[in-house]
Amino acid sequence: MIAFPRSARRAAAAAVAAIVMASAPAVAQEATDTALVEINQYFNAIDTMRGEFVQFGPDGSRTQGRFAISRPGKVRFFYDRPSTLDIIADGTSVAVRDRRRNTQDIWPLSKTPLRFLLDNTIDLTADAKVTDVEVAPDLISVRIEEDTAFGEGALTLLFDSQSKELKQWNVVDGKGQETSVSIYNVSTGVDVDKDLFEIDYQPVIGESGRRSGR
Repeated sequence: MIAFPRSARRAAAAAVAAIVMASAPAVAQEATDTALVEINQYFNAIDTMRGEFVQFGPDGSRTQGRFAISRPGKVRFFYDRPSTLDIIADGTSVAVRDRRRNTQDIWPLSKTPLRFLLDNTIDLTADAKVTDVEVAPDLISVRIEEDTAFGEGALTLLFDSQSKELKQWNVVDGKGQETSVSIYNVSTGVDVDKDLFEIDYQPVIGESGRRSGR
């Protein structure tokens, strides 16, 4: 057996390490691209979805309820009591109604983070607003930054690494306040009543006398 000098062995080891380090970014990028393509394929195959959600607000408050989605453009969040909120997207607008105060605020769907979940076709590989992707053994995290009706903010989507199912989204608004929504007991390809997504655009007057509407 031929014994190589220790200096030669160190040089060889350093060369191998350099090759591995040089190839690591390419391997990581390939894994990222593959994950995004698979997420696109999974999500774009979904027309309807039902499930339950838990929401954590910036102040640590916890609310929960049920939701229904009909793509493109439509979603309804039913908040359980004691919350009195009702959120509806009808394909054009998003309405946030407070049933107790009888008030309603309306924004263009295109200017809210919900549009990324409700678009007819999602392509995370081509969206210039995707600023960061992390692929871990259990979760894939996709960060999207955009100027919305609530100021510049960020939306982070969390997907299961194996199934590519959406598990959670986190929204950071222009003031840096974060709201997280986790979904579970999700069913896809289910019947959804189209009446769930109707917004009443008639102005309403709340207890304070404030009029809101389209």
